[in-house]
Amino acid sequence: MIAVLLVVVLVVVGGIHWYLWKRLVKDTTRTRRARIVGSVIAVLLALVIPTTLALSRTLPHSRQAIVAWPGFLWLALMFYLLVTLLILEIPRLAIRLWQRRSAPPSLPQVSPPQAAAPDISDEDPSFAAEAPPKPVAEELGFDASRRLLLGRSLAVTAGVLSTSAVGIGVYQAMSAPNLKRVPIRLAKLPSSMNGFRIAVVSDIHLGPLLGRSHTERIVRMINSVDADLVAVVGDLVDGSVAELGEAAEPLQDLRGKHGSFFVTGNHEYFSGYQEWVDEVNSLGVRVLRNERVDVLGLDLAGVNDLSGEGVGDGPDFGKALDGRDTSRPVVLLAHQPIQAHDAARHGVDLQLSGHTHGGQMVPFNLLVGLQQPVVAGLGTVDGTQVYVTRGAGFWGPPVRFGAPPDISIIELHGA
Repeated sequence: MIAVLLVVVLVVVGGIHWYLWKRLVKDTTRTRRARIVGSVIAVLLALVIPTTLALSRTLPHSRQAIVAWPGFLWLALMFYLLVTLLILEIPRLAIRLWQRRSAPPSLPQVSPPQAAAPDISDEDPSFAAEAPPKPVAEELGFDASRRLLLGRSLAVTAGVLSTSAVGIGVYQAMSAPNLKRVPIRLAKLPSSMNGFRIAVVSDIHLGPLLGRSHTERIVRMINSVDADLVAVVGDLVDGSVAELGEAAEPLQDLRGKHGSFFVTGNHEYFSGYQEWVDEVNSLGVRVLRNERVDVLGLDLAGVNDLSGEGVGDGPDFGKALDGRDTSRPVVLLAHQPIQAHDAARHGVDLQLSGHTHGGQMVPFNLLVGLQQPVVAGLGTVDGTQVYVTRGAGFWGPPVRFGAPPDISIIELHGA
C-alpha cells in the first residue's frame, strides 16, 4: 500500500514539475545553457517533496524541522505556481490568438525565372547577386520574440503572485489565532444559561514546526476570555507523547469554569491515540470518548473521530446520546463536520467541529467543500446546527492563505 502511494505521489509531483518546467524554463529561456540549468533545478525541486515526506517520518523529532521548513515551503509555492499558471493559461491563449491575427503576412517566396547566365565580364566586380527575400516574420524573428516575451511576462506574474501568497500565508500561519465571538441560539437552552460561553479550539497540530510556545499562546488567549467551558475538538498532535508531551504540557493551565474537554481527531490515530488519551486526561482536560456529561442542565457529549474505526475506536453515537432527556439541549464535540449527519439522527442541537482548517490555503476550501458539509463557520446539516472552527495551527506547509487561524468563543442564547 505504501509503495503504491509513493508511486502515485511521484507521478503527480513529476507531472506538476514537468508543467512548471515547461512554463518557467522552456518558455522563458533562449540559450541551451540556461535551459540545462533550469532543467536541473526543476529535477532537484521535484525530489524535494518526496524526500521531505520520507525524512519527516524517519528523522528524530528534533531534526525534522530542518527538512520540514524548506520542503513544505516549496510544496506551498509549487501549489500556488501551479494554480496561478493554470489561471494564466486563459490570457495566454487569448494573447496568442490576437498575435496570430495581428502578425504581418509573410511575403511569398517566388522562384526566379530560369534564364541564361549573363555575361558579367563587363559588370562591376563588386556586384553580388541578392538572395530571394525571406518572409518578414522569419527575417525579424517576429513569432519567436513575441512568444519569449509572453512566456517571460507570465512567468514573472506567476512568480510574484505565488511568492506573495506564500509570504502572506506564512505570516498568517505563524501569527496568533483570531479570537472570534460567535452567538448561537438554542431553542432548549435554559434561561439560566443565557450567554454561556464555550471556547472552541481545534487542529493545534503540535509537531516539528509548532511546539510548546504555540500551546502556551493558545492557553493564554483562551484564559483571557474567562470562558465557562473549553472544548478542544481534535488534532492536537502530529507525533508521539515521547516527542510532544512537553509541548502539550501547558494544556494543564487551561481555565474553564465548568471544565475543559477533548475529543480525538484523525491525527491522534496516527500518533498513538491511547497514549494521548491518557496524557490529555493527566493534564486535567477530560477526554470524552463516546460519552456525555451534564453541565448546568445542558448535555455535553463527545464522540471519537471516524479514523478510529480502523482500530476499533470509532464514534458511537448511541453510546454517547441514547437514553438522555430530549427536553434538554445537547452540544456535541466531534472532530469532523461530516459526523453531523449521524448527530442529526440523534437529535443534537449543536455540533462543534474542526478538521477542515477552513481549507488552509485558498482554493483548497473548494475541494474541502466536496468532502465536508461545512468548511468554516456556522451551518446547518439535516436540521442540526454545526459550527466549524478554522483551527489554531496548520498541517503540512506552514501557510494559511485566505483561512487565518482562529479560536472561537461560542455564546449560547435561548431562542
